[in-house]
Amino acid sequence: MKPYVAAFAVGSSVRVRDRAELERFRREWKHHNPLTDKQAGFASKVATVDEVGFYHGGDPLYKLAGVPGVWHEECLMGT
Repeated sequence: MKPYVAAFAVGSSVRVRDRAELERFRREWKHHNPLTDKQAGFASKVATVDEVGFYHGGDPLYKLAGVPGVWHEECLMGT
């Protein structure tokens, strides 16, 4: 993954990864913007990318329409 390059543009349709993958990410991720319990409840849901931003260092972070929280690219997939 290249820093400051987003895989999904604003307006893109994405699917939140399944619960097992979100739980793995929660266990392994030790840095900024950890996933919350509330976010895990949106596993496998389809949503539209509302905003794309970048954490210092280049990690893409997403806000999804109608879905709470900030999402890491690794937790999303194309539809």
